[in-house]
Amino acid sequence: MKITAINGHLMQAGAPGHTGWSATGKSALATSRNWFFVTIETDTGLVGVGEGSGWPRLVAAAIQDLSPLLIGENVRDVERIGQKIRVAIMGHGQTGVVGMGALAAIDMALWDLNAKSLHVPVSVLLGGTVRPQIPYYVHAANVQAAEKAIAKGIKGVKVGGTHSIVERAYAIRAAVGPEVDMMVDLHGPPWLTCADAIAIGRELEPLNLLFLEEPIAPDDLNGWKRIRDKVALPLAGGERMATLAEMRPFLENGLVDVVQPDTGRFGGLTQMKKLAAMAEACSVMVAPHSGSLGPVAEFAAAHLMSAIPNALIMERLDPDWEGRSSVIKGALVCDQGLITVPTFEGLGVGLDLDFIAQFPSERNTAIATGGWNKGTQGETVFTQTRRPRSSLVSRGNPK
Repeated sequence: MKITAINGHLMQAGAPGHTGWSATGKSALATSRNWFFVTIETDTGLVGVGEGSGWPRLVAAAIQDLSPLLIGENVRDVERIGQKIRVAIMGHGQTGVVGMGALAAIDMALWDLNAKSLHVPVSVLLGGTVRPQIPYYVHAANVQAAEKAIAKGIKGVKVGGTHSIVERAYAIRAAVGPEVDMMVDLHGPPWLTCADAIAIGRELEPLNLLFLEEPIAPDDLNGWKRIRDKVALPLAGGERMATLAEMRPFLENGLVDVVQPDTGRFGGLTQMKKLAAMAEACSVMVAPHSGSLGPVAEFAAAHLMSAIPNALIMERLDPDWEGRSSVIKGALVCDQGLITVPTFEGLGVGLDLDFIAQFPSERNTAIATGGWNKGTQGETVFTQTRRPRSSLVSRGNPK
């Protein structure tokens, strides 16, 4: 089965209805969210689908550039094709999530094609079923959002941002009780300093979080080591990384308890399966990032999480843009906080290309608002000490 054509499908996706940061400002996803899908055609008539992220507009250009190198390749040679793509982009330097986002899209579609040709779900090729259902969590910026989620049977909520984060986290824990898993995501902009992240982390310890996510920027390795030493909470990170080599020091140094590879940025199911094995050797769990992604990557993540032993939980935006369900043919079954792994051939999802074509890409960059100290947003600094510091860890009633 040979590749005869690779087509990219870029679209402007609408903003999610709610995120963990909704109470503190406007997410970059509100105006700049793009989704990028690929379809791979073969000489047998089978078509595979995939999704690439990282910087979708640039990933789309990368796919267009790479496609001529892949025409005529045997779909079965998934690993070799992945190696070929990495060699092809090597001359451009370390292209990060753009290069690996392109690889993710191709790799995902190849797994889809191989499973379809064998009339089995992708999870079977990944090793079979460890679990038929995957727990998921949703974002909750405030008590009201958390209560809505719990009323639907969801057993995990994540609150994000740094403004009043301790206040909001304590209020949500009081509302949902001890039987619901809570997560806190501290990512920027701007990023916290290590000292501020430690102070917040210590204050959150009594909440028994499932994990504390991205307390500081991913390139501050020494800062991560300090936080690991000072904060008694499970730590999670990895959504902004693209390769196994970037993840390696976090695993080797025991800096994370949960790795969060982005299903569209991390080189596809082949690399994510390898990462899961590396993490398993370190007793680290896997919880894929999907906050900005479209529905095809979510299907792929469900298959992976079904097949690996160290799956923890999946991320979902619920509610999301109302057009999300119209992008695809097929739907994930999600009920009572559980995603049922698809049992159809391949990934179990198709694309509505006519619908996608109605939303051409208009913008793919933006800057979130609400995270900076008062009066400093125009500075747009990467890292910032929070002031006034006396309010950093306040547990008072959030306004």
